Amino acid sequence: MTADEFRCLALGLPEAVEGAHGGHADFRVANKVFASLGPDEDWGMVKLTPDLQAVFVKTDAAAFRPSPGAWGRRGYTQITLAAATEPAVRQALIAAWRNTAPKRIARQLDAE
Repeated sequence: MTADEFRCLALGLPEAVEGAHGGHADFRVANKVFASLGPDEDWGMVKLTPDLQAVFVKTDAAAFRPSPGAWGRRGYTQITLAAATEPAVRQALIAAWRNTAPKRIARQLDAE
């Protein structure tokens, strides 16, 4: 998985847009961040629930790990892009998007 592939998957979700904070790219829905790329674009971050984070980490510990500190305890999850597969990253991005998108927008994904 490359940063460009991560970006393409994130921006393929309904009403997702690219922004930036802290000098690196982030991806938003309804002006709320659901994912980002690290400053060197060798890792991504997705905003999961702690329960979903545990599933992704257990399923693929080489690619998924909790973000450091309190963020990680809240479900924020780092993805080592070089170790990640496209299907796993797609699932994680969709879950993060659903956790962030307002219900009226989330229904768009259900309708597809």
